[in-house]
Amino acid sequence: MALTGGYGHLVMAVAAFLGAHSLTNLRPLRHWAEARLGKTGFYGGYSVLSTLLLVWVVAAAIDAPTIVMWEQRGWMRWAPLLAMPFTCLLLAAGMTSPNPFSIGPGGRGYDPCRPGIVRLTRHPIIWGLGLWSGAHIIPNGHLAGLMLFVPLFVLCLVGSRVLDAKRRQSLGWEQWQDWAERAAGPLDWRALLAELGWVRITSGIVLYPVLIALHPLVIGLSPLP
Repeated sequence: MALTGGYGHLVMAVAAFLGAHSLTNLRPLRHWAEARLGKTGFYGGYSVLSTLLLVWVVAAAIDAPTIVMWEQRGWMRWAPLLAMPFTCLLLAAGMTSPNPFSIGPGGRGYDPCRPGIVRLTRHPIIWGLGLWSGAHIIPNGHLAGLMLFVPLFVLCLVGSRVLDAKRRQSLGWEQWQDWAERAAGPLDWRALLAELGWVRITSGIVLYPVLIALHPLVIGLSPLP
């Protein structure tokens, strides 16, 4: 049976994606998996699974029949184009910066005196994905697009709160509060840019045109107005 081609398959893909993320909230199951795979193996395997499920959701949405909810206007295509540079910077920094608060490479090597991207947000990858999905809702006024982007956007909104609760428990309230307070406060842009470094900033800038070039090849449509 094909995994794409209709709304039944799209519903299955979205349910599997959301279900996989919900399973990590089941503490006994997560502890059982971590005991057998180790934390690195568990989170590595979970990242691969999440990526594969997201690919399935995107493929199912592309192949689903078109049911228009609202007509696309020319200005709507600017929403993701303007949002994606910030998304790329958040993803590039979040995927390469030590972070004890959220998803990413983990907290090893994190310096609370030099929090880097955590100065901006404790959850750079989540908010990068939230910005991506939220901006794409605007020009994608068809049912399949909404079934793809709305659940992802809601998941990002909820995910930051869920992860804060998890990390407060794993780190301990006092350490979590101490590190969170050090990273919070008035944003020092000069310190943020210095701690990110030119490699992360350049990676985020380069990622943007790469995604624009890949968009018609992967999605089948140009993102440009």
